[in-house]
Amino acid sequence: MLNGLIILCAYLIGSIPSGLWIGKIFYKTDIREHGSGNLGATNTFRILGKKAGLVVTVMDVLKGTAAVLLVTLPVFADVTIHSLILGLVAVIGHMFPIFASFRGGKAVATSAGVLLGYSWPLFILLFITFIVTLKLTKIVSLTSMIAALVALIYSIIYFFVTGDFALGILVAFLFTFIIYRHRANISRIKNGTEPKVKWL
Repeated sequence: MLNGLIILCAYLIGSIPSGLWIGKIFYKTDIREHGSGNLGATNTFRILGKKAGLVVTVMDVLKGTAAVLLVTLPVFADVTIHSLILGLVAVIGHMFPIFASFRGGKAVATSAGVLLGYSWPLFILLFITFIVTLKLTKIVSLTSMIAALVALIYSIIYFFVTGDFALGILVAFLFTFIIYRHRANISRIKNGTEPKVKWL
């Protein structure tokens, strides 16, 4: 019973449609009707601007972190579910949010939040990788996929050093999700038609 409840909580946290709510409440805009139609931070930056984009990014990151940290709450002291499973559930909630007709984002920020809650050194590495790569390429989708690849390589090395198999499995899932959700972007990158950011 308790395990089911904590999984539900992780999904509902992940389902919070930050971009949709920020857009509708403060800008009277449904970002699903503009740009890529995506509810993630990238489309928020594109449609609503830097301030809204930063807020949505932080909110999406914290969703993943909050889900991982659910196991630290006294009410869930007896659960037997690994915290990374909760993080994965939150990511699924972000991609398929019940509060937004199951049309969500591409899971990059929420995935980063999961890693922040579980392994902050990896989060810092990915943050630096993301900023530097985005500065060089100006392409968010490409930068996101490169960061995901770095996370995968890190987790493999980390496994051989520490034996932490769970992190490797989680990152492999997240990497797969991110690549799959960016398949249209991959085609545009190949064709040279992928939009570049103008705010960095």
